[in-house]
Amino acid sequence: MTSLTELVRSHTDLDAADVAWLQLLQADWQIIADLSFADLVLWLPDRGGSGFWAAGQMRPTTAPTAYVDDVIGTFVPVGRRPLLDQALEQGRLVREGDPEWRDDVPVRVETIPVRHGGRVIAVVARNTNLLGVRTPSRLELSYLQTAADLTRMIAAGHFPASGQRSDHADSPRVGDGFVRVDAEGRVVYASPNAQSVFRRLGLHGDLAGHRLVDLTRSLVPSRRRPDEETLSAVMGGRAHRDTEFSTDGVALIARSIPLRPEGEHIGALVLVRDVTDLRRRDRELITKDATIREIHHRVKNNLQTVAALLRLQARRIEAPEAKSALEEAVRRVGSIAIVHETLSQAVEEDVDFDEITDRLCGMVAEVTATTGRVRIRRRGSFERLPSETATPLAMVLTEVLQNAVEHGYAADTDAAPGEPTEGTITVEVGRRAGRLEVAVVDDGRGLPEGFTLDGSTNLGLSIVRTLVESELGGRLTLGPAEGGGTRAGIDLPLD
Repeated sequence: MTSLTELVRSHTDLDAADVAWLQLLQADWQIIADLSFADLVLWLPDRGGSGFWAAGQMRPTTAPTAYVDDVIGTFVPVGRRPLLDQALEQGRLVREGDPEWRDDVPVRVETIPVRHGGRVIAVVARNTNLLGVRTPSRLELSYLQTAADLTRMIAAGHFPASGQRSDHADSPRVGDGFVRVDAEGRVVYASPNAQSVFRRLGLHGDLAGHRLVDLTRSLVPSRRRPDEETLSAVMGGRAHRDTEFSTDGVALIARSIPLRPEGEHIGALVLVRDVTDLRRRDRELITKDATIREIHHRVKNNLQTVAALLRLQARRIEAPEAKSALEEAVRRVGSIAIVHETLSQAVEEDVDFDEITDRLCGMVAEVTATTGRVRIRRRGSFERLPSETATPLAMVLTEVLQNAVEHGYAADTDAAPGEPTEGTITVEVGRRAGRLEVAVVDDGRGLPEGFTLDGSTNLGLSIVRTLVESELGGRLTLGPAEGGGTRAGIDLPLD
């Protein structure tokens, strides 16, 4: 679907400030659609003056839609919809005209000029499905009156507000709880849902007639509500802001939109939402996350204990082959422990695998004191990987790096003439077409003559093949590197 910025860039002369204003409007226009019981469509005038482009669309949650299909990206030439032309040229709300018929549905269309910086930059068409219209209740009349005030503010350039924006992902909507207050902050009308929210806070009786700020102070302990400035600004309807407060059993988000259709403050729309269940679930998730991190921490400690025991056992064994086998087991256990240590510090079950790789490189490089002077470096980024991929991949990298160090370079004490005793191993990482491609390249002595991966009996390579192909669903290749040395390639799906 074409975006607002793409349509602006391709077809209009609007500048960055105009686009930012339209984006602010779109951030709040679900409220206007719900209050109006109507679909909203944002029309941008073409730079050549030949018509309008549909750049945004919002359906109401309180009434049947007037548009079955999306219209974003469509073009309407001048003259086809005269109400759009009049709103742009005259800079006023236009309500004249007979209903339009769409798919056998009568639709009343009104157009609202969007004013910014003293000029009209767009037009919002409000489309009401008349099949859903009935004799309005007091709630519906309050909705429509508030919608009328907001649309007049749009036409005058007073809405949207350019100040502080909501940072709540669960900000209240019209259906959650609607309160209309007058210029003094006294409740003129409250929807049944809003009444229920305040009764959960401890209100007896109706909201109507109460000053919302004073009522909130009497129902919510001072330690559980925001500072007085914020409370007065939101619950008094003086600022376009939102806030959250709670009692011991109820959590509430309130959002205020001041109303000044003619420039003078006449009251405000205050939306409220009971988020008690959401906050309880948030606490449960936090507890669950903390428990998972603690489990990873304990697993890491247990693995380190196992590694320490194996290391002690290796020191007591005289046979070189047995000693070497236990040391390899220590490294394998250590690579898994590093993953669990990272997971114990992470908020999510995805991990920064670059950090794990760098630590694995350091762990493997420690053995170079006896096998030669070898540097291990990383080129490229793994980015974040899920934990179920991180653990086997860490073991794979450990084995491949260890093989590269042990078989690619000779120790100083027993190096044959011409054999490399020092060099560089590079871990090259890249993502392409939904796959992770890793190459471990060394500049060592290279593979033995006649070596094949299928014919190898090396335990480390057997472990690597099993993990890559069975656990990770990938492919392993092993061959000569350009310029000498060995290249191990690992190709894994990211899905």
